Amino acid sequence: MMKRTLLMPSLSASLFYKEIDLLQPISFDKVFQFERFNSLCNGFVRLGRYSDLSNRTQVFELQKGSGRKWTIERDLDQLREFSKEPYDGYEVIRILGKNPFLWHDHWPVKDYAKVFDCLVLVEEISKEADKVVSKIREMGRRVGSKAVFSQNASNSEGPSSLPMPYIAVHMRIEKDWMIHCKKLEQRFNISQICSSKEEIIGRVGNIAGLKTPMVVYLAVADSLLEDNSILNGWKEGLLPFEKKKLGVMGIYNKYPYLFQSAIDYEVCLRANVFVGNSFSTFSSLIALERTLKMIKMGITTSCGKDVTWPSYAYNILGELNGPQRWMTDMSDSSLHAISYGTKDVSC
Repeated sequence: MMKRTLLMPSLSASLFYKEIDLLQPISFDKVFQFERFNSLCNGFVRLGRYSDLSNRTQVFELQKGSGRKWTIERDLDQLREFSKEPYDGYEVIRILGKNPFLWHDHWPVKDYAKVFDCLVLVEEISKEADKVVSKIREMGRRVGSKAVFSQNASNSEGPSSLPMPYIAVHMRIEKDWMIHCKKLEQRFNISQICSSKEEIIGRVGNIAGLKTPMVVYLAVADSLLEDNSILNGWKEGLLPFEKKKLGVMGIYNKYPYLFQSAIDYEVCLRANVFVGNSFSTFSSLIALERTLKMIKMGITTSCGKDVTWPSYAYNILGELNGPQRWMTDMSDSSLHAISYGTKDVSC
C-alpha cells in the first residue's frame, strides 16, 4: 500500500519471567534466507537492509493510534495519506505504537499465510533440525516401531514416506508459560488455557487411531523448565524423549534461545503427529503451516477422519478424552486467534 520496502526486522523472544539473558534480538537473516525470501515473496512484500539506506538520519516517525476509537478504516486511511506528498519525500518512515505494524484484524489469515511460503530457514538451522529428527527416528528404529499413522499421503514428503514416524508435543509447562496462561485465563474468564503435565500426558495417550510403539518428542524450553519428571507417566507404547535423553543437548547448547526455538519449531513441523496448546503462538503457527501442507494436498478438513499432517490441541478436550483435532480456519478474517489463541480450533 505504501509502495515501500520493509527494513529487515530483528527477531526477539517473548518471555514473561524476566529471563533477560534469553531476550537478545537476532537479525532476520541469521534465521531465514534473505534473498530467498524476496524471491519467493516478490510482489507481496520485500525486505531491505539498513546498510542500503543512503540517509539513515532522514526518518519520519508515524505515530499510530490506539484504543477502541482507532478503527481499521482510520488506520488504513492514515497509511494511504503517508504514501503521498510530503511524506513520500522521506527515505524512511518508522511506524510507532502499541501495535506498530497494523492491528491484528487487518490481516485475513489466508493473506498472512502467504509469508510462510517465503520463510526458508538458513542452512545451518535446517541441518541441525535434520540431525535432531534423524536422532528421533533412530530411537524409533531401536524400539522397533512399526506405527504408520496415515496411509493416504501421495506426496513424497508426506509422513507415510518417512522411515520412522514420531509424535511431537509442544509441552508448554515452563515457568514463564504458567505465569502467562493463568493471567490469560483470568482475562478471558475461561479454564481451557493452562494444562498440567498429567493432563497433557493423559490426552496424548488417548489420541484415537494412534498405533504404538511410537516415539514422542517433547519440545520444551529446557532452561525454563522446573519439572524433572516429564518423562514419567506416559501410556505404554508411547516412548517419550526430551533433548537430554535423546542426546542432542550439545546441538542446542551451541545456540542462543531463538535458534533453539527455530530448531524445535522445524522438528515439530516435520512430525507425523503434532500436539500443542491452542493459546501458544508457537503451537498456532505450526498448526497453520501443517494446515497449509494439508490444503496443498487437497485436504480441506481434519474433522472426523485420519489425515496426513494431523495436529491436536491438548488444552481442549476432544473425542475419547483425547486432545481436540486442530486445523487452522483459513477463512478467518482476523489474526486474533493465531496471535492470542482460541478454544475454537475448527473441529
